[in-house]
Amino acid sequence: MELFRKKSVDYALEMTRKGPQLRRELGAWDLTLLGIGAIIGTGIFVLTGIGSLTAGPALTLSFILSGLACLFAGLTYAEFASIVPVSGSAYTYSYVTLGEFFAWIIGWDLILEYLLAVSSVSVGWSGYFADLLMGFGIEIPKSLLTSPLEGGVMNLPAFVILLLITLLVSIGVKESKWVNNVIVVMKLVVVLLFILVGFFYIKPDNWTPFMPFGFDGVFQAAAVIFFAYLGFDAVTTAAEETRNPQKDLPKGILWSLGICTVLYVITTLVMTGLVEFKLFEDHKESPVAFAISVTGQDWLRGFVSVGATVGMLTVLLVMLYGQVRVGYSMSRDGLLPKVFSKVNATTRTPFVNTWICGLICAGLGGFVPLRELAELTNMGTLAAFVLVSVSVMVLRKTQPDLPRAFRTPWVPLVPILAILFCGFLMFKLPGTTWLRFLIWLVVGLLVYFVYGYRNSELNKKN
Repeated sequence: MELFRKKSVDYALEMTRKGPQLRRELGAWDLTLLGIGAIIGTGIFVLTGIGSLTAGPALTLSFILSGLACLFAGLTYAEFASIVPVSGSAYTYSYVTLGEFFAWIIGWDLILEYLLAVSSVSVGWSGYFADLLMGFGIEIPKSLLTSPLEGGVMNLPAFVILLLITLLVSIGVKESKWVNNVIVVMKLVVVLLFILVGFFYIKPDNWTPFMPFGFDGVFQAAAVIFFAYLGFDAVTTAAEETRNPQKDLPKGILWSLGICTVLYVITTLVMTGLVEFKLFEDHKESPVAFAISVTGQDWLRGFVSVGATVGMLTVLLVMLYGQVRVGYSMSRDGLLPKVFSKVNATTRTPFVNTWICGLICAGLGGFVPLRELAELTNMGTLAAFVLVSVSVMVLRKTQPDLPRAFRTPWVPLVPILAILFCGFLMFKLPGTTWLRFLIWLVVGLLVYFVYGYRNSELNKKN
């Protein structure tokens, strides 16, 4: 059926050589820092507070559960990244295995994931920025820190910071890379300082009861804080700007995921050991800074606030970068208007695409609350992980002789575990999130059948 027409791997690679190309600037270390830059941010500095109210000290188990789901999915991503080093991530992988219809669905999911992830992080960043200004005696009116849905006017800092990040991403990947690398080192220092100093002030009594809401609380928290791991998949969107993508992409994915999982588990143990989990109810916007404040080390609280404020900028940077590259790939394939794949001759970036996405994200960050954004982001991401896991098994069966610089171990066990873990977390998300997700899919199908199906480059080729 034409609905399930597929791109060959050779055709997918050939498409990258047509027209103006993106600048190849990234190596394995850059990709690892890109992944860490995207992963460590709102998840550790903000969502730990929300998650602790659902899971208590057992939030550590929630992070381990979410980390396992990402590990299994990450192994499947790594194989695909070594086979099809093309911008577009799971969208491209689905195109060569399951066909155009499924590729469209997953691409539409990824647009949802990145748009909402960028917006969510901007809201989390706004809370830390306001906390930082308070230290200098500057108070932003509450009405300018909360969305209209929460009784405010708009989240002004979230809106403004996204405009600035959009400007940086539109300038070029080389500039973005150096900003990301410097800031990632800074926030890793902040996290390590929090762990080292906080360790000496832990009160084991705060870990009792360890699981106050049972396993159900652990699972619900895992479904929400899964957002904390978003970012490793954004590494794959940099395929066409990587010098040696077949080897370096798998390294960037797995190294960044492993480092961040270890830091998350240790940080949540220290955080819940410093403060009784119930007290985070009034400090959900900046839980790590609040936790370290009980030690009396005010210098470190200020340092954490600065680190979180600056550190979350890289999450915004990488997620917006990923969003633009997915849209770029879909546009190049004809499924979205060509304006999204137009490369600026000077910056060698999809300039117009970047500003369209940046303005949409700024609007969402300024006017929609954090929790709704985070839950819907998770839904889109989990759906993408499931389809990539299915795709790996399909490609192993249909094209077993394709050269693979990295092979997912224990196929089909690892992809099946990824599907089971991700599917389980999806069903732990609220019914309202499912409804919004289905509405998004219906809108996407309308766009595909009205525009994408007829304008597909593969359709024209056939």
